[in-house]
Amino acid sequence: MPTHSSQPKGRLLAIGGHEQRQAPDQQPNDDASAEFILQRFVDELPAKRTVVVIPTASEEPEKAAEAYVQVFSSLGVEHVEVLNIQSREQANGAEALDIINRADGVMLTGGDQLRLTALLGGTQLLTRLTERYQQEPIVIAGTSAGAAAMSTPMIYQGRNDAGFLKDEIHITTGLQLLRDVAIDTHFIARGRIIRMAQIIATNPGCLGLGLEEDTAVLVTKGNELEVIGNGIVVLLDGHACTGNTIYEIKPGEVFSIRDLQLHLLAKGQCYTLPGF
Repeated sequence: MPTHSSQPKGRLLAIGGHEQRQAPDQQPNDDASAEFILQRFVDELPAKRTVVVIPTASEEPEKAAEAYVQVFSSLGVEHVEVLNIQSREQANGAEALDIINRADGVMLTGGDQLRLTALLGGTQLLTRLTERYQQEPIVIAGTSAGAAAMSTPMIYQGRNDAGFLKDEIHITTGLQLLRDVAIDTHFIARGRIIRMAQIIATNPGCLGLGLEEDTAVLVTKGNELEVIGNGIVVLLDGHACTGNTIYEIKPGEVFSIRDLQLHLLAKGQCYTLPGF
């Protein structure tokens, strides 16, 4: 694994899904007050030469990639390349590494985050992407599954209305670009706060980051979060919790956690991740 510096030079943009794909002045309701997340992604790029779209998480990768090719091209990016990784052999190949090496920004589309980590985890592509994030001002964005996969503990299974029974929620290791943070998306629309609380109960040293649709966090220096977009971000912090029952109860029983801290943040709000 690559060595992590204390302050990565790259930036992360984790999006809660269903982000606008057109500029606000092109929307039917002409809502000029709406914040256009993908414009911010382009604005943060060190150069507008090359953006690489990775639609690996999607069951329809060509369709998923096409939407981003169109929007990034319309926003002035010179080259928008699609890197449709469908095997670990591809992710370890020279062609994939060459494409990643010339990217100013990378976009991970939605779909199935477990598919994304199973195909990219431990590969040369992920190693190189992580190195560039640590050492260079690359911008890595992910939406929905692409955002959920960025963190170290990654939720990959659990119904929207589940979470209060022990073992209803399943986690694995994500792409580890954002450490000690568990990301969940479509957070308000799909009622996912309880399942996030169970993740925090199992490891109160991990911060829960719930992203609503058309809402995102821009992460700089590895720990500085800025909320952008048009919804709300939910932060669940278990560092000061005074106890929980997750380790005492049997699978299928209801868990408890006390003094779980909750923050609700709208666009423009900033937050520093604890313990970095």
